[in-house]
Amino acid sequence: MRKTMKLAALAAMATCGGISAASAWEPTKTVEIVVAAGAGGASDQMARMLQAAIQKHNLMKAPIVVSLKGGASGAEALMYMKGSAGEADKVVIAYSLIYQLPLSAKIPFNWRELTPVSIMAFDEFILWDNAQSPYKTVKEFVDAAKASSTPFKFGGTGSKREDQVLMAGFEKATGTKFAYLPYKSGGEAATQLVGNHIDANVNNPSENLEVWRAGQVRALCVFDDERISYTGKVTDTQSWHDVPTCKEEGVNVQYKMLRAMFLPGKATPEQVAFYEDLFKKVSETPEYKDYMEKQALKPVFITGKDMVDFLEKDDKFNSDLMKEAGFVAK
Repeated sequence: MRKTMKLAALAAMATCGGISAASAWEPTKTVEIVVAAGAGGASDQMARMLQAAIQKHNLMKAPIVVSLKGGASGAEALMYMKGSAGEADKVVIAYSLIYQLPLSAKIPFNWRELTPVSIMAFDEFILWDNAQSPYKTVKEFVDAAKASSTPFKFGGTGSKREDQVLMAGFEKATGTKFAYLPYKSGGEAATQLVGNHIDANVNNPSENLEVWRAGQVRALCVFDDERISYTGKVTDTQSWHDVPTCKEEGVNVQYKMLRAMFLPGKATPEQVAFYEDLFKKVSETPEYKDYMEKQALKPVFITGKDMVDFLEKDDKFNSDLMKEAGFVAK
């Protein structure tokens, strides 16, 4: 009789939501957050934030570690995840690398071989020039670049990646030709701009934050269809929201980079549900919200079919830009 009553109580809890579908499975081994980049970069920083939030708020019983696999420009991480099909104790922080690297480096990888979990944020990109330059608007910058006897120099992170792809889109939209100089990081590109060794970069807000705050660079426009939402002053006079969109400035170019979580292939619905629930809880923590504002990221939470639909469109968008720029390996 007692056993029957206990089973009935458990069934009632499940019916009322006391036992969720997400709790039907959970990892029993240490979970790896795989980073397709080196230490200190944006993906590493986000992974540390996720790790800290999960541990602080006891969101998962299993231990969690950050695993850096930035070798071969991130191909190490992609192939590691591809080779881990069926292992739900690994989750990678993905970005536009998942579309671009297989095209530029011809590695045997396709994001569809992994299991999408959630998109947690979008990285913004901003057109920056040196604060001492005479070009205070996008129009002035473009007009000067067209009139120059030598191409203006853009600096960016890596080759045939987000920064160079975005520069190629900016070239097409403005009918202007630029010279691209690849650097090891956005921090190095920021230093080169401050030193007037380049004319512009398209760094993420966080990569130019300190030099903008110091009055050494100027934010000309953000490559989005709307302004960044954060209104707290960053410099003495400006917030991120004060930076106009490039469309407002007459150049209709938009480019946002996803920050998304993927499991290896062959993950079960129960495993996906667990991680969806986990990262949803993370997105509601103070650590996540503070990180989004400090990095000027756009917070989102997209899962399921909506995520897959976005990935398909974003893949085509990036692939088209890569092909138009001649960045696809033959």
